[in-house]
Amino acid sequence: MNVRTTPRRTRGLLAVGALAALLAGCGIRATEVPTDFGPAPSRVRCSPAGPEASTPAERGLPVQVFLLCGSSLVAVDRTVRVPDGAADSRRVLVAQGLLDELSREPSDAEQRTGYSTRVRRGMTVGSPRPGDPEDTLRLSSSPADLTSAGLAQIVCTFSDSAAAEGDGSVILGGPDDARPRRYECTDEVRSRPDEEEAPSSEATGG
Repeated sequence: MNVRTTPRRTRGLLAVGALAALLAGCGIRATEVPTDFGPAPSRVRCSPAGPEASTPAERGLPVQVFLLCGSSLVAVDRTVRVPDGAADSRRVLVAQGLLDELSREPSDAEQRTGYSTRVRRGMTVGSPRPGDPEDTLRLSSSPADLTSAGLAQIVCTFSDSAAAEGDGSVILGGPDDARPRRYECTDEVRSRPDEEEAPSSEATGG
């Protein structure tokens, strides 16, 4: 009796083993996370060369702006036109050009690659008010009312540009009477803009 059933059991075991090997070969393991893609929330891979420039044939100021790709901020090349103006207003003009680029919808090619933005359309930048530090940039929306990622995009873009102070920080205020604050773009903010608020402190001076 046992002799007759042994081949059937053997065939059954072989079939199970073959199926397991096939599944393993196909990589069907629910708990695996590809190590070369980094942590699970950041699996979207952005093009190493970055998205297309917004105005490739247009003369202007070469800049970089920070867009979202996956769960991180990524710097991409842009060109902004800065109107002629007094030297003391150039920072504001540069900041406005950067803000316009941040609020512009990424191109179809950029969106296919995974880029997006959280910066609102129609935002403007103004000069400091009396009593503000001289490098203050006043936004038409209060920084406190922006999303964490949207504020991170603005802070990191401004801090890496001619709109920033010499130490890389940027002083931002809103349209209200609240004192402006000094913001910094850190590695943590660039890595997790939706989770990490840009560090800030009350700006002094005037």
